Amino acid sequence: MDPETAHGATITALRLGLAPQQEHADPPELAINLCGLELKNPVGMAAGFDKNAEVPRPLALMGFGMVEIGTVTPRPQSGNPKPRLFRVGEAEGVINRMGFNNQGHDAAFARLKGLRVPAALGVNIGANKDSADFVADYVLGVRRFADLADYLTVNISSPNTPGLRNLQTDEALRRLLGEVLAARAKAKTRVPVLLKIAPDLDEAGMDAIARVILDTDLDGLIVSNTTISRDPVLGLENADETGGLSGKPLFALSTRRLAQMRQRVATLPLVGVGGIHSPQSALAKIEAGANAIQLYSALVFGGLDMLDRIKRGLVAGVRSAGKHNIAELVGTKTDDWAKGKIELQ
Repeated sequence: MDPETAHGATITALRLGLAPQQEHADPPELAINLCGLELKNPVGMAAGFDKNAEVPRPLALMGFGMVEIGTVTPRPQSGNPKPRLFRVGEAEGVINRMGFNNQGHDAAFARLKGLRVPAALGVNIGANKDSADFVADYVLGVRRFADLADYLTVNISSPNTPGLRNLQTDEALRRLLGEVLAARAKAKTRVPVLLKIAPDLDEAGMDAIARVILDTDLDGLIVSNTTISRDPVLGLENADETGGLSGKPLFALSTRRLAQMRQRVATLPLVGVGGIHSPQSALAKIEAGANAIQLYSALVFGGLDMLDRIKRGLVAGVRSAGKHNIAELVGTKTDDWAKGKIELQ
């Protein structure tokens, strides 16, 4: 089946109640606190799966500890021309150039208002491609969803909106975070705000981001979005398609960047995303420095039961290490991951 058609069918199935539901409560080893939010487990559904807030409750009932919808932009937009989603099957990778296709703030807000989601609900906010001022679009997102979401993610790292990643540079990022956090201060509740960054940053870029965010009251980072690199999939089917590469081929790069950012931001909460494809890779993200993790592309190849396998693997990791909670394993191998000394097969 065409990848985008298959994705739509999955959303429809979830909306119709055809998804499996978690039967037993998560063991206490998996309970964590992330940015002041009490999560039953540290495994989340990443943004990009439920772009229009159609199925956050079914995802939570499946057993995710956090569910992030979006990316949503102020106005609806159709995204880039199809085809725009490609499998790199041999490597268990995915390339997308979707371009923030979504139904806009109004549609997402209407679906979420009054909805009970038994997990931490994140709203990933973005900017319209044709906007004259990207920063103003993010401010609109904060104003719209601050009193509805459990946390907000400022997504400035998609490679599929021209100019968007420029917001990761020093002065642009200062202005963005200044205005976003000022808008947050005017909301009824202080919703945690996280920043999602790209894995394609160099050392200087990571240094600059760390300097800026440590001067603000940003609540955390999500590391990372898709990569424009094709090094792990050279010569494979669809590898020459433009867009962002996700899935298993992204794991090594995104995990190294996660560890390198952990070294730069001390105890700031980090969410590790990118290439998790097994219980071992999930545990590795946490050891590299992630307080919580997110999945998406791996479910294409591993199936929805991968969530349960990963959670069972994390519990086993905690117990085999002689610990009581997954939080005790956060960052235990940060330096080795940051230096590229660890390779996960």
